[in-house]
Amino acid sequence: MNAINPPKCTDLDYINFLIASSRIFSCTEASRCSYIDSNSPAHDSFTRLLLSQPSDTEALWGEVKYLVTPENGFLIIDDTVLDKPYSKRMNLVYRQWSGKHHQLVNGINLETVVWTNNDAIIPVDFRIYDIDSDGKTKNDHFLDMLNKAEERGFRPEFVLFDTWYSSIKNLKEIRKKGWHWLTRLKKNRLVNPDKTGNVAIELLTISPEGITVHLKEYGFIKVFRIVSKDGDTQYWATDVLDMQEEKRKELGKKAWKIEEYHRGIKQFCGVERCQARRNNVQRVHIMMAIRAFLRFEIQRIKTGITWFETKWSITRNAVNEFLRNPIYTLI
Repeated sequence: MNAINPPKCTDLDYINFLIASSRIFSCTEASRCSYIDSNSPAHDSFTRLLLSQPSDTEALWGEVKYLVTPENGFLIIDDTVLDKPYSKRMNLVYRQWSGKHHQLVNGINLETVVWTNNDAIIPVDFRIYDIDSDGKTKNDHFLDMLNKAEERGFRPEFVLFDTWYSSIKNLKEIRKKGWHWLTRLKKNRLVNPDKTGNVAIELLTISPEGITVHLKEYGFIKVFRIVSKDGDTQYWATDVLDMQEEKRKELGKKAWKIEEYHRGIKQFCGVERCQARRNNVQRVHIMMAIRAFLRFEIQRIKTGITWFETKWSITRNAVNEFLRNPIYTLI
């Protein structure tokens, strides 16, 4: 830090701006909202802040390591696309499939590890897909984050993840760590139910309590078929051969928490709204948005107040202040 000319804003200033802002999430708007006098930070102060911050995930871990109990709980891993429909020459943006839009879109792929017990939703690590720069696939990031979790002392009861990450390599790596897993499988995944040969899961007769089958190059797993009210069929699998449907259902509900997290960072933290082109600025903005979410979540855990109500209370207070002292009149 330059002692002669110390920075006029900090990471917490930017995080608090993300918490409070409702529509515009830019350095210019951060400067406008922070204005008190001529010594207030200008927009380039916030830009320098984002350029100077490390783009790794250590700042996030520095905050969350005091909020989790690594020796128990559950790790959930999934990715989401941060929409960038109007991006031109923006770093980190790729053409990729969006589950939200059910089509290919321009966006940044964010992959996160979330820790949960029975209630908390705590992001503990994340990666950003940028294969042109680092050569890593989403599955490479999946394994990197699992290895980092183990290094940090996590010993989860289960690792929960979706179809994309259910490769034999990933399943073996989880087993090597001594951890259990639950995932969904595609309907055409080949398994051997009776030593007569491999067949697609969708062709099996599966009882409500599941069926034990052999997965080539891995070993025995247990498979469940779940049919929703609208007729959609899902296939879940685990390495725990004596798991009952009640337990699978419980774990499935926990796995859904990462979708709640995705909704939270997008609706309340402006994670998609940064329009900066530079790689590091986008990365740091995303990390700041995740740290902003962490504050919403800790508030929810402590008080029971929802993320929406916490966000809206900031706007409500501003409206209340304006109503007590309206500045726009006809006189």
